[in-house]
Amino acid sequence: MSKRTVIVSGGILEKEFVLPILQSEETEFIIGVDKGLQFLYENEIKPDYIVGDFDSVPREIVEYYRTEENVPIREFNPVKDASDTEIALRLCLGLRRKEIYILGGTGNRIDHLWANIQCLNIALAAGSEAMILDSHNRIRILEHGITLTRAEAFGKYFSVFPLELPVEDFSISGAKYPLQNHLLSAGDSLCVSNEFAEDEVKISFVCGKVILMETRD
Repeated sequence: MSKRTVIVSGGILEKEFVLPILQSEETEFIIGVDKGLQFLYENEIKPDYIVGDFDSVPREIVEYYRTEENVPIREFNPVKDASDTEIALRLCLGLRRKEIYILGGTGNRIDHLWANIQCLNIALAAGSEAMILDSHNRIRILEHGITLTRAEAFGKYFSVFPLELPVEDFSISGAKYPLQNHLLSAGDSLCVSNEFAEDEVKISFVCGKVILMETRD
């Protein structure tokens, strides 16, 4: 069983939520991304790689890891064709990492969040499972059905949005709002804020891809 890789990006990083993940025995590999590097530095965590254009982190932090800790650094021009998080994710895939958490992938900038959600599709296409996590949300992309259990649920609510159309014969069972053989289309908000009615919720569809958001207040 492969251990997890954690990308620490520059969005919201709540210490009480993030540190237990970074310090867990299940976390084997850490990549610091631009401003996320400052969080690692302030909490005395050494990353395995550093990635970014470093336009939002003090230069002395980058140099500390370069000279004092000898951490491999991949530095890019701020004028580039991919976000820092995408570059870090592609690095993970090049290193054949199979389970990837993105922390600091959410924040005030909705455009950054949406770019990070789109990046999850890159991991899925490469055969890896990546997810965005913060203290209120777990976001994944699915190309197959899934069974969610109440015991392992991230939060009280779950929502599903189409990403790659068509999403045909879309069904949800075991939920407060069940659905049967629905054609999930662009702009469809039918599957927002569903809840468990039974101990297991089954989501199924025959083609397409969906974004699954598990959320809590």
